[in-house]
Amino acid sequence: MRSKRPIIRQCKNLAKQHVDNPDEPAAPDGASGFAEWAQIAFILLHAELDKDFRETEAWFNDSRAIREELNIDKSPDHTTLCRWEQQVDMRELRSLLRRSAEQAGWSGTAAIDASGFQRDQTSYHYRNRAGFSFHKLKTTVLVDTESLAIKDVHFTTKRKWDGHIGLQVYRRNAEDLQEFLADANYSWSDLREECRAGATRPLIKHKEHNALKKAHNARMDEDLYHQRTLSETAFSLLKDDGEKLRSRSWHGQFRELTRKCIVHNLSQAAS
Repeated sequence: MRSKRPIIRQCKNLAKQHVDNPDEPAAPDGASGFAEWAQIAFILLHAELDKDFRETEAWFNDSRAIREELNIDKSPDHTTLCRWEQQVDMRELRSLLRRSAEQAGWSGTAAIDASGFQRDQTSYHYRNRAGFSFHKLKTTVLVDTESLAIKDVHFTTKRKWDGHIGLQVYRRNAEDLQEFLADANYSWSDLREECRAGATRPLIKHKEHNALKKAHNARMDEDLYHQRTLSETAFSLLKDDGEKLRSRSWHGQFRELTRKCIVHNLSQAAS
C-alpha cells in the first residue's frame, strides 16, 4: 500500500500557508481543541481517505504517520470532524484550491472540461422532502495541461450552457492564463473576444456549420489543442476512488468535490 506520509505532509504544509498562525501547536489545549491549520489538514485528509467519519477517526488514531507529522496524541472525534467540514465555506475552499494548484505547478496553459458525478443514493422520502430531483452533479474544471493541477471548479445541478460557464471560469482566472483550451461545446464569440482582450490565446474549437469555421479549426495548433484531453485524465484521477458523493445537500456536495480537487492537486505535488 502506498505510504500516506507524503500527502499528510502536503496537507499540513498547505494548511499552514493558509492560516494566520501557522506556528501554533496542532493541539494547543490537549485533546479538547485543535489549531486552525490542523483542522484544515484533517478535513483534507478525510477527503483523501474517502471513508465515512467513524472509519476516518479510527484510521487517524491508528496512523503513526498522522501522529508524527501533526504531532498529536489522538485524533479529533468523528462528530468534530463533521462539524469542521460544515464550517469551511466555498470561499475558503476556493482559496485553498488556488493555493494547492500553485503548489502542484501552474504553467498558464489550461483546458476546461465538464463531467458528471453521481449523487449517493438517498431515500425517495428524503429527496422529496429536501426538493432534490437531480442524480448527477455537473462539474466543470480548469486543468493545467502540464501538471494536471486543477485551478478552478464550477458546479451546477441545472442544464446550463457550457459557453456561459466557460466565460465565468475564464473571468475568475484571466490573470493566470496564457492559453485557454476548450472543445466546441464552449464555442462562443464573446468568450473568444474576452480571452483576446485579456491577452489570453483562445484555442477553442469552432462548431463546423460552414467552410469558414472548418478553416479556422484547420489552422489551429493541433499539438497544443490536443493537450485539452488531459482534462479527462484529471477527471479520471478524481474518480479513481469512485464518483459517488456522500453529502446529501447540494452545497455539501459542492464542498466535497472541491476538497477532492484540492487533494488531487496535493497528490500531484507529492508525486
